[in-house]
Amino acid sequence: MSRKIGMLFLVAALLLSACSQESTWEEEEIVEESNRIISDDVKVNWELEKNQASGSSDLIRISVTNKGEPMDDFEVNHEKLLHLIVVSKDLSYFNHIHPEYKGDGVFEIENEFPAGGEYRMIADFKPTNGHSMSKMEWVTVEGAAAQGVAVAVDDRLEKKVDGMNVALSVEPGLEAGKELTLKFSVTEGDGKEPVTDLEPYLGSIGHVVVMSEDGERYLHVHALEEQGNGPEALFETEFPQSGVYKVWGQFQRDGEVVTVPFVVEVP
Repeated sequence: MSRKIGMLFLVAALLLSACSQESTWEEEEIVEESNRIISDDVKVNWELEKNQASGSSDLIRISVTNKGEPMDDFEVNHEKLLHLIVVSKDLSYFNHIHPEYKGDGVFEIENEFPAGGEYRMIADFKPTNGHSMSKMEWVTVEGAAAQGVAVAVDDRLEKKVDGMNVALSVEPGLEAGKELTLKFSVTEGDGKEPVTDLEPYLGSIGHVVVMSEDGERYLHVHALEEQGNGPEALFETEFPQSGVYKVWGQFQRDGEVVTVPFVVEVP
């Protein structure tokens, strides 16, 4: 009898040992999560080759690291590995460009700064095994500064740019902390004929960038899917708090990207 009991204990011990060698679903989940790239570990270093607003282009070099090591794996996000937004301190200058990836976490692109002063630079990218993230920095460009332009709230949310009339409406209405729909209505001519030949821009009907008056709050807004080619373009967003914001809507037609700015006050 004692021999049989001993055999049973041995079999049970072997089974427990085998089970302990197999990772459980919970353990695999913990390992997977521990390998994910989180925003707090990601740093961006900004360099300007000449650092001078001289009427010619300057090379912007962006170096992305994760836990101090170069990040070398990025996913294509809206047709690009990295979106770079450059905005002057007074929000009068805006450029949305796409640097070339050079490897080892380094991106480069030429940009002509219109004047010396502070510029808000924002890099949007999505690391492989990580979420989309935005990294912002104030970068000072040497050279003569331009006369500052006051950020004035628009009385009418309708602009004419490159022959197109673009009107902005907000549904159900401007209010901080609530999900809203930004609706851009695009027409042309004095008769305001609907524009129905907008072309896809970076994989959608358009893009929208929003920045607070002080440059501290930033939203990169993407369009709702399957919207066709105009005349309306819908974007969902949420203003984080009350204040004055500048909104840049970007649309492509006949191969050219048109940028339309609006300034709104969010109660």
